[in-house]
Amino acid sequence: MRRAVLGLGLLLTVAGCDRGQHPQQVNKPAPQFTVSDGTQSADLAKLRGKVVLLNFWATWCAPCIDELPSLMELQQRMPQVAVIAISRDEDPDVYKRFLSKYQLNLLTIRDPSLRIQDLYGTVQIPETYVIDRQGNLRRKFVSAQNWTSPEIMEYLSKL
Repeated sequence: MRRAVLGLGLLLTVAGCDRGQHPQQVNKPAPQFTVSDGTQSADLAKLRGKVVLLNFWATWCAPCIDELPSLMELQQRMPQVAVIAISRDEDPDVYKRFLSKYQLNLLTIRDPSLRIQDLYGTVQIPETYVIDRQGNLRRKFVSAQNWTSPEIMEYLSKL
């Protein structure tokens, strides 16, 4: 019995590792997607040749809102980096009011079906994936980040 419990614990630990900053997809081609919410759309394949930050967020997520200003500042400082923010908001009116109130200057698309989030294995938000110019997943950031920190800006500029 003890061996079974230890085996189950090990299995859960290993399975949980995929949710951290080094998911199984790192250094492999990023899952391709096309998404549209009727107002905005994005096709990852069309962004080949650019570094892409794929951010998963929601208007009701406090840490997500906290990191939005630094994402917008990053987009201004590094226009060669494509920032795509995928919102899991279900209510289109709440989402539209939020966008209007905060005047987001980056590409954000509502995906209430969570299709893109599921494709990437995202289980919590905010989570952000860095995709290199060749379309490979390079890194996963879990939780809110300061996207204009010298370390992150240097990392992105080297990609």
